[in-house]
Amino acid sequence: MAELTAMTSTTRPPAACLIGWPAAHSRSPLIHHYWLRTLGIEGGYVIEAVPPDEFGDFVFRLSLRGFVGANVTIPHKERALALSKPDARARAVGAANTLWFADGELRSTNTDVEGFINNLDACAPGWDKAEDALVLGAGGAARAVLFGLIERGIKRIHLANRTAARARALADQFGASVLPAQWDAVDALLPRAGLLVNTTSLGMHGQPALELDAARLPQNAVVNDLVYVPLQTPLLAAAGARGLQTADGLGMLLHQAVRGFELWFGKRPQVTSELRALVEADLKKA
Repeated sequence: MAELTAMTSTTRPPAACLIGWPAAHSRSPLIHHYWLRTLGIEGGYVIEAVPPDEFGDFVFRLSLRGFVGANVTIPHKERALALSKPDARARAVGAANTLWFADGELRSTNTDVEGFINNLDACAPGWDKAEDALVLGAGGAARAVLFGLIERGIKRIHLANRTAARARALADQFGASVLPAQWDAVDALLPRAGLLVNTTSLGMHGQPALELDAARLPQNAVVNDLVYVPLQTPLLAAAGARGLQTADGLGMLLHQAVRGFELWFGKRPQVTSELRALVEADLKKA
């Protein structure tokens, strides 16, 4: 019977999950099921709502539960880092959002970095010619953005946050290329920002507006808003009205999912217009 059980477990289609608390709002199942279907892979992806006090046990038994890996969302990303073997990106960001097994170990990474970078590459080729970037916010998303910009060679990154001490702390962590700025200095920094990235919740549905004059940005600026509800934020609308190149938060969401899928199911998927349209339609239902 033991041999039969082992054989059955090894031939079972691979499955991954999203671990969060709460997690029901996630579009990750829609994305991964699309790729499984279009690539002809027999596998699964489910949501697992796991409260914080049960997260450690859930991760410890991840493979016993039949999972080859997982996405991790709030509030578990920092704990996931501590319970796994993180790569350089996850360590730098201070949080892990993707878990997988390799050589008998539970590994982790943070795919928000490549999601951010690959989305910019797709939407605004040449964006990295900018010498100055302005990043708004100093939370977890900002950490991923800073890591990606530094890795890509952006020389000066001005980091503004409503709580100035958080911007200073991140600047100290990421080094001399990150320059902390007071929130009320944003207006003066806009004319030199070849890239503007909003990582805050300002402009999100139900949140206060992001008070910012996009007319002060240079004509060749690229504007990236990580908010994706609504899909076109007031910031992106103002930038688009000026003819500036833009990248939205949905693109980052789609691109950050690519590597996890490849790690779990062995094939690298593509972010297509069909997939984007599918997720856009689902967002409009909400």
